[in-house]
Amino acid sequence: MPNLSEKSFAMPESPIRKLVPYAEAAKKAGRTVYHLNIGQPDIRTPKEVLDKMSNLNLEVVEYSHSAGFQSYRKGLAKYYNNLGISINYEDILITTGGSEAIIFAMQTCFNPGDQVIIPEPFYANYNGFAINAGLEVVPITTKIEEGFALPPVEEFEKMITPKTRGILICNPGNPTGCLYSEDELNVLKEIVKKHDLFLFSDEVYREFCYDGATATSALSLAGVEENVVVVDSVSKRYSMCGARVGALISKNKKLISTALKFGQARLSPPTFGQIAGEAALSTPASYFEEVSKEYIERRDILVKGLNKIEGVLCPSPKGAFYAIAKLPIDNADKFCQWILEEFHYENQTIMLAPATGFYATKGAGEQEVRIAYVLNKESLQKAVKCLEIALDQYPGRKLETVVQETQEI
Repeated sequence: MPNLSEKSFAMPESPIRKLVPYAEAAKKAGRTVYHLNIGQPDIRTPKEVLDKMSNLNLEVVEYSHSAGFQSYRKGLAKYYNNLGISINYEDILITTGGSEAIIFAMQTCFNPGDQVIIPEPFYANYNGFAINAGLEVVPITTKIEEGFALPPVEEFEKMITPKTRGILICNPGNPTGCLYSEDELNVLKEIVKKHDLFLFSDEVYREFCYDGATATSALSLAGVEENVVVVDSVSKRYSMCGARVGALISKNKKLISTALKFGQARLSPPTFGQIAGEAALSTPASYFEEVSKEYIERRDILVKGLNKIEGVLCPSPKGAFYAIAKLPIDNADKFCQWILEEFHYENQTIMLAPATGFYATKGAGEQEVRIAYVLNKESLQKAVKCLEIALDQYPGRKLETVVQETQEI
């Protein structure tokens, strides 16, 4: 048998999905498994989308333009204009999910061997996208005790080398729920401007900001218009992850026209997904108000419940629908497998994502887990109770160390 590629072996396994066999085994044993490991909302997709898809009258499902349907791009441009962001439809390339947008952007902007700085913990698939493009990820660590705030400019400067070509952020953040302030973005702007770097901003959770906060788009940063690349997606905003439609947005005309060549190589983004995405643009503001209210209530149940458990530290997220929690355990990977394999409470258990998979620094996040509060409130309450009982029974519990650390915050 021929050897497989080195790149294929370098591609990391998903920390979000690698425990699936253990969850499936628990279900076969008759247990209820609360899935807190993956960002698949149970929120209903907007009626405007479902009605449109239910009443399609197509005789042929055609290719679109490689950049996406013009009507959809014009609709998206209007969406951004309403946010105070001045772009036109030619600044937008429709992609197969936000993932393809990042891949296209990396292939367009970077050469193999280039370095990209990413605050960690970060969305685990950034590692895979970087390997695909032959890039080196340079992590800059944020701390749970500081609410995962952006490190000071001095820390970024230490990371910059002649190979550094860009910075990648997610705002609001997955997996932390951290929302970067306008001041923090301006710090990044100055770094990008000084070193002539690209700034990639993954803004797929823009609509979900809490406690009166709002998201600042990197597209609004003056003076670095040619440097900024924004990634967007319909998946989480409209609870339609299966549509697989995203967008690559930049005011850099050469960047967009060059990225289009990668789009042409895959022919076109999904037709049905684009139709659904265009219909979603007519979603009323009341939908997002209701969804945000629901996520706030879920967040509060989760975060308050977790912080009541002895030895647990969980900062309250300002956006998205994820939280990172530090647990009184020896190893998150072992714990997340143990809780599926060997634990149940009233025939229930939970599936979590070990946070180690969201760090590039070896050994980081070993006591942390990512939790997606995408389940209904009753299920979240039961899941928190399960976790409390599990921590009490877990043989690798390390309470004293974590208590000491949390007292120093």
